[in-house]
Amino acid sequence: MNEEVVTIEYEFKLKDGREKRFSVKLRKPSLQFVPEHTSTIRQWTKLEHHQCPNCPLSPKTHQHCPIAANLIDIIESFKDSLSIEEAEITIRSESREYHKRATVQYGIGSLMGLYMVTSGCPIMDKLRPMVYTHLPFSSLEETLYRAASMYLLAQYFRDREGKTPDWKLENFTKIYEDIATVNQHFTKRLLSINPRDASLNALVGLDCFASAAAFSSADDNLKEFEPLFQGYLQNPQ
Repeated sequence: MNEEVVTIEYEFKLKDGREKRFSVKLRKPSLQFVPEHTSTIRQWTKLEHHQCPNCPLSPKTHQHCPIAANLIDIIESFKDSLSIEEAEITIRSESREYHKRATVQYGIGSLMGLYMVTSGCPIMDKLRPMVYTHLPFSSLEETLYRAASMYLLAQYFRDREGKTPDWKLENFTKIYEDIATVNQHFTKRLLSINPRDASLNALVGLDCFASAAAFSSADDNLKEFEPLFQGYLQNPQ
C-alpha cells in the first residue's frame, strides 16, 4: 500500500543564476520525514560527534544523529554560500506558496528547521505539530503565538488520555531550554566541518526564538497577546 505523503518544496534562485531545489516529503498523519534517497553518511553525522548533552539516544541503537544524517544534502549544497548572499526564495506546500527576496540564511533556516523537527530527534519532536501550519519567514511573535497554541493543544490531548495537563504552561520554557541546547551543540557539530557562514547563521537565527522562550516566563512571553482575547475574557461563557 502506498503511504500518503505531503510535499513542501524549497527553491532558491541565486544572483549568479544558480538554482537550488529541495523537496521535503513528510508522511501523514505523523509528518515524519521520508528520505527519498540515502546520502553517503559522513563522520560529522555520527551520534557521538558533539552529541547533545540532553540527547536520550544511544550509539548502540542510533549510529548517527537523525537530524545530521538528513541534513547532509542541505549543508553540503550551501557549504560555500555566505549568509549575506541574496536569493529569490519560493516555498510551495499543498495549499499555498510563499515568496521572499532575502539573504539565503532565511531560507536555509526555515528549511533546516523543517528537517530538525521531523527527523526523529526526541527533543525536537515536540515541535513537530507546528509543521502542520508551517509558516516560513515568521516573526518571533508569530512563532511564539503558534508555539503556545500548539503546547496548549498538546495539553488537551494529554488530558483526554488521562495524563496530567499543564494548563499553566509551567513546563513550556523547559521545552525551549532543551531545544536551545540542541541548537547550540548542533552548531558545534557544523563548525567541525568548517562550512562558510550561511548554514551557521541560519542555525543561529533558529536559536533566537528558542533562547528567548527559554529565558523568559510564559506569562512574560504571552502577555502581549492578551488584548486579542477580550471576546473570551469579557464573556462569562
